Amino acid sequence: MNMDIRRTALALLALPMLGACATVPGNADSVRLGQTATVGPLRVTPIRVLEDSRCPMEARCIWAGRLRLEVRVSHAGHRGIHELATDKPLAIAGDHLELAGVMPPSSTQRKIGPRDYRFTLRFGPAY
Repeated sequence: MNMDIRRTALALLALPMLGACATVPGNADSVRLGQTATVGPLRVTPIRVLEDSRCPMEARCIWAGRLRLEVRVSHAGHRGIHELATDKPLAIAGDHLELAGVMPPSSTQRKIGPRDYRFTLRFGPAY
């Protein structure tokens, strides 16, 4: 193996280890549990999934369900633990933090593990 291929291979192997401590700027796409996202003036870290009752993509449901997420939010020197849900924005810092999306979709075919979740966050007026 030449040196460039070795460097590339080592860099690719290191990526999963770096992901756990990554900071994602802006309206964060693909924020995982344990990652910190900067969303507007907030720093948001998803801690754990409290509930995932979303309707599986292979099913027909009367109710779409929801996902509830425990998050650590820091802003202007304040820090706290809050609950954020897909069906209820969190009023904070004069505006609203929204859990705008969750991946992967719920499925009857497989269980979603904690490392599989990705959360999209938005901050601004209630949507």
